[in-house]
Amino acid sequence: MTRYFPLILRIIVAIILIQTLRFKFTSHPDSVYIFTKVGLEPMGRIIIGIVELLAGLLLLFKKTAWAGALLTLGVIGGAIMMHLTKLGIEINGDGGVLFGTAIVTFMISASITFIYRKDIPIIGKRF
Repeated sequence: MTRYFPLILRIIVAIILIQTLRFKFTSHPDSVYIFTKVGLEPMGRIIIGIVELLAGLLLLFKKTAWAGALLTLGVIGGAIMMHLTKLGIEINGDGGVLFGTAIVTFMISASITFIYRKDIPIIGKRF
């Protein structure tokens, strides 16, 4: 189990990131609402979607898992900050599911970063 645990974590985060892309890339009303409220519609929605796609793909490969995890921490950290400052916890009556998913994704990505910390160029050898 210990051998496959990091892979399972990486797949979970990749699935979360990649499955949300359909909302961003198809201009789903909820996605448009969120990005309009934070002042990033439409370019921010598309650019963040591309970054999330890249992070999801990087997470699928062991050699680049650290990069995918760090990229995810940045993007999801920004999403969490937007929830806490401009959006609020609940979006369009979702009961806070989107915010909760962001928190879980952030925590798992932090764990992945810790697991693969030695693979990070330049600074990884010191940890």
